[in-house]
Amino acid sequence: MVAVLVSAAVIMPRPEGTAVARANFVSISLESVPFVDHASHRVAQVGRSFNAGQASGTVTVASGSADAETKRRFKAVGYDLDAVLKGQDDVPRVILASLPGDLSNIRETDVRKAMFFKTMLPLVLQVNEQILEDRQRLREINAAKRAGQSLEAVDRLWLAVMAERYGTDRGDVDALLKRHDVVPPSLALAQAATESAWGTSRFVKEGNAIFGQYTSADDPDSLVPSARSDGKTHRIKAFDSLYDSVASYITNLNNHDAYQEFRAMRAEMRARGQVLDGKRLATALHRYSERGMDYVSDLHVIMDGNNLPMLDRARLSRSGYRVPVI
Repeated sequence: MVAVLVSAAVIMPRPEGTAVARANFVSISLESVPFVDHASHRVAQVGRSFNAGQASGTVTVASGSADAETKRRFKAVGYDLDAVLKGQDDVPRVILASLPGDLSNIRETDVRKAMFFKTMLPLVLQVNEQILEDRQRLREINAAKRAGQSLEAVDRLWLAVMAERYGTDRGDVDALLKRHDVVPPSLALAQAATESAWGTSRFVKEGNAIFGQYTSADDPDSLVPSARSDGKTHRIKAFDSLYDSVASYITNLNNHDAYQEFRAMRAEMRARGQVLDGKRLATALHRYSERGMDYVSDLHVIMDGNNLPMLDRARLSRSGYRVPVI
């Protein structure tokens, strides 16, 4: 059964268009199995949902069999994670709408991890890609302002919406550039793995909640943690798709007061012309978990044990040519 949907990931398209993403979504109904419940211990997080928007040619596969149909579709588009790790191949624009239902049934640890990373990597890259397009638009607007040029109405409105989202002064493009930036794949994947118990948590199954983001008790799109302490009222933000979960996670890092240190470190790397270093940036996320620096140590173990820093140079394929992500 095939369903074709079209959606956009930007707040408002710029005139004469900076590529507003479009996608064909292919849905396949396949059997799922129960997930293992996993209690997350999260602090200082807020959930926010975004509409998924992927570039032309993206195929999204609904949750299905990790050991059969999903692997077949990855193979059909030539998705080889080892080749990506070695810098020999691009990452195809093939995205699962949700994680395979039988992921926890794969006995071989390496195979299960590879399936998890292959599912999550294109999502992270596409969210980052949209952010980089936004950053280019911000730089062009900034250059126009410094040259004394009048901004078009659509750009003025877009800047106002961005300023409201991030709580910056209207027209302060430099402040927006410090906040609206990417998260290295190595860091995003390590956090996705630990927060979701490698894709097997109840939150992932029931709400595509990869990163365990807290939300308010009155949020209708949320799940109640089974291990929530007495007197606590927080819930876990649920999402329509994995893409929405990844986009919300990155916005959370870009916007929440708890992650000012992370943003300052990232901005300093940018100012020095350095490639964004996921391992270094992880040290600034000790407030992401109640476990503090022990949590950071776990992220480093996952990064090193799975060669994730190699994925910071991964590139999405687009019309036969490479597009840098960081």
